[in-house]
Amino acid sequence: MRPHIVALAAVLAFIPLHARAEQADCGAPATLEDGWTIAKPDEMGLDGARLCAIAERLRATNANVHGVVIVRGGKLVFEQYFAGFDEPWGRDAGRYEFDATTLHDMRSVTKSVISLLLGIALDRKLIASLDEPVTKYFPEYSDVKSAGWDRITLRHLLKMSSGLQWDENLPWNDKNDEWHLVYDADPLRYVFQKPFVFEPGTFFTYNGGGTDLLGKVIEKALGTRIDSFANEVLFKPLGITEWQLKDYRNGKTAMASGLRLRPRDAAKIGQLVLAKGEWQGRRIVSAEWIAESIKPRLQATNMFGGLFYYGHQWWIGRTLVNDREVRWVAGVGLGGQRLIIVPEHDLVVMVTQGLYSNGRQGQATHDLLANFILPAVRVENAR
Repeated sequence: MRPHIVALAAVLAFIPLHARAEQADCGAPATLEDGWTIAKPDEMGLDGARLCAIAERLRATNANVHGVVIVRGGKLVFEQYFAGFDEPWGRDAGRYEFDATTLHDMRSVTKSVISLLLGIALDRKLIASLDEPVTKYFPEYSDVKSAGWDRITLRHLLKMSSGLQWDENLPWNDKNDEWHLVYDADPLRYVFQKPFVFEPGTFFTYNGGGTDLLGKVIEKALGTRIDSFANEVLFKPLGITEWQLKDYRNGKTAMASGLRLRPRDAAKIGQLVLAKGEWQGRRIVSAEWIAESIKPRLQATNMFGGLFYYGHQWWIGRTLVNDREVRWVAGVGLGGQRLIIVPEHDLVVMVTQGLYSNGRQGQATHDLLANFILPAVRVENAR
């Protein structure tokens, strides 16, 4: 028997059949009048009893997961929260309680939101084209930019293929390029001074500096702060009233990683992508932009062992379930923040976690997807 099946059987066996029936309401979402229609898993073609085993699995694996939110068919069907260690942006590390109203760091899921905002700006003709040169928006750095910058377009930054020398995997000090985004008085100057080591458009290199540049391009094109734009064109239309976009230690807006949302509000972002740019019948971003954003562009060869592809600030991957691959799209953030969109099954999953310096971060999401959530989809209801 396969190891993941053995593990699942052990968890399910731990819960007697009569007890599973008593847990029918486990994970029942809170009623917050925030725009979500709430339904039971079984009403939306999900095996509720199987989802009820999630909490025990998380306890057994000590995954430090803080929240699990599941949406099926555009309805919120499952929501569970757990106390655990966290390192919230700007607050002391320690043990925190979480519930449906608690904001949580999204970390680099922020990058996927920047992609949506860029798409909205393009839809509104506020930015002409992805093929515009980045330097058009930053004449103030013309005296320091390294050779090669004039060839770099917004498209290169969007799919992280600028060819810039950049490494966020080094120890957290001034050798790690992300460190300079956090601490340098002028982090964009640091980005423009970096040399190029690859031909633009050829290789994926994870680069938060490029996302910060994209966010600044949006601000310059609009003549307003990105948080004001985000609130007007994205968050308010989605009914998201509580959110934060934090600053780095240097006081600059953390456009690559500073977003804080309630997990059920983050799931709205996923539902927006799943519905090809619409939220409850309202068009927020064009279907064309969504399609272009989640199309695989490059093999992410230097991240996660090369298992994933990269689109326009979105990850594309797959999970093996019952001998069949199921494709998904994801926003991925440090610590285990995972926003998963599964078009084939009309499904959105948001998981928050607190393993910021742990190599196991994110593993819990893939375990839950493969062994609990995707197997819970009833075949007759699957798309």
